[in-house]
Amino acid sequence: MTTETLYQELNYVNHSRAKRLHYANLVIDNPDLIPKLLDILFMVDDKISPRAAWVFEFMCGENLNTIIPYLDRFTENINKVHLDSAVRPVAKVCEYLVKALYGRENHKIKQALSSQHKEKIIEACFDWMINDEKIAPKAYAMNSLFLLGSEYEWIHPELVLILERDYQIQSSGFKARARQILKKIKK
Repeated sequence: MTTETLYQELNYVNHSRAKRLHYANLVIDNPDLIPKLLDILFMVDDKISPRAAWVFEFMCGENLNTIIPYLDRFTENINKVHLDSAVRPVAKVCEYLVKALYGRENHKIKQALSSQHKEKIIEACFDWMINDEKIAPKAYAMNSLFLLGSEYEWIHPELVLILERDYQIQSSGFKARARQILKKIKK
């Protein structure tokens, strides 16, 4: 399948779990489609970009190891994604990566995720926290930064500053997640 054909196929992806899962499995079963999916995902001004992001998120949710050969490309470009409906799944993939990195299971991500990858994820997460993003990317970023703060000790004080500064002006969803994270940090 060419990039153009995949692009056309992504027109059929919608918010339904079934459609996202169908295309995620298509990509998992045909790993040669991953770079093409990333090409479309990183066409950041295109209306199909978010659909590629949805499929990519579901692909990573089903089999996170599929991202390993593309970690450089993914982390180099995550800061370019700006459409709300594409930012959320990209932030979720970052959270998947960070959870796998610090989780108890012996995950291949632990060996694959380099310090450069982590730095790019940290940078993107802080951008999502300070920019005018919706609650979901902020929540995923908060969780990712909290976990990364166990390795990078400078993160927690910065995260606390942002959470406390923005607490009064954010949504109830933000406040609930911020309370959880602040409680964990202060333990």
